[in-house]
Amino acid sequence: MSDLCYNKGCGQRFDPENNPDDGCIYHPGVPVFHDALKGWSCCKRRTTDFSDFLSIAGCTKGPHNKEKPPEPVKPDVTSSGEKKDVDDQKSKFNEYIISAPKPQEAIKRPSADEPMVRLQHKVSGSLKQALEKLKLSENEEEKKEEDSDEIKIGTSCKNGGCLKSFDGPASDSDVCSYHSGFPIFHEGMKYWSCCKRKTSDFNTFLSQEGCTKGAHLWRKKDSGKKVVPCRFDWHQTGSQVIISIYAKNSIPELSYVDANSTTLNIHVIFEGEKEFEQKISLWGVIDVSKSIVNMMAAKIEIAMKKSEAMSWARLDLPPPVPPPKEPEKKEEESDSEDDE
Repeated sequence: MSDLCYNKGCGQRFDPENNPDDGCIYHPGVPVFHDALKGWSCCKRRTTDFSDFLSIAGCTKGPHNKEKPPEPVKPDVTSSGEKKDVDDQKSKFNEYIISAPKPQEAIKRPSADEPMVRLQHKVSGSLKQALEKLKLSENEEEKKEEDSDEIKIGTSCKNGGCLKSFDGPASDSDVCSYHSGFPIFHEGMKYWSCCKRKTSDFNTFLSQEGCTKGAHLWRKKDSGKKVVPCRFDWHQTGSQVIISIYAKNSIPELSYVDANSTTLNIHVIFEGEKEFEQKISLWGVIDVSKSIVNMMAAKIEIAMKKSEAMSWARLDLPPPVPPPKEPEKKEEESDSEDDE
């Protein structure tokens, strides 16, 4: 009668009366499974295939073993009221219960009618130097030419996106195709706020035909300051939203930014007589007390502190969509019933 050998890696049957000391080739170690590799702790061979792992030849010689290894002891479960000692039922390691943090409650959006606060501004040394140079290099003759009422031949139209120039009185009768909005450059895309035809190529952006028809504007008819569009962009970090306004040589005494928790009013005077104004209804909520305006020679940065650590989907909050009008059939039916 033959017995089954229980040595790991053997599994053969043998005659107990004929069991030499080198008759069994087996693995004295334990199986190891780590990082998709399979092998035995007693030898170095590793494989990713389970069938190859089962066929790995033993690394040690010895007699066959007919004794079956003991099975792991399962804890006794009794239905009676008997209780084991508390120490026996405790786990042999320390247990730590980690509770998840409580979710933060969403901040209720404040009213847009909150009082506005003027943000504190810092002026860089480069801007101070640039303004001093401009004061020294002012030319009175150029100012007189700009103040002249005569429109010179070749004067370009001041409407955004219009490429036409003044060729004489006949140019006043031409229809002007222009963009009524302002240019936006964000994340590599360029477009006008009025029609939002986005493109990544700057030449394509400049050649976009205007979306509004009207008369040419050869000069700005305002007293003193010239209201002009100004390129601006924005980006965000985990705690701040930063707006960059590319206005060169802005005048700190005449420029300001007013804000409340959800609204921003920007007023910038730059390059002498140019004026830029923009009102933005912010997508998120800001902490006005921790927001600041940094004025530099080449641009202005408005660093707004987020009231809630979350990512903004966009800078401005789109206006609410009006609800669809209900059909007036009910009113017509009621009128017809009254007539009957």
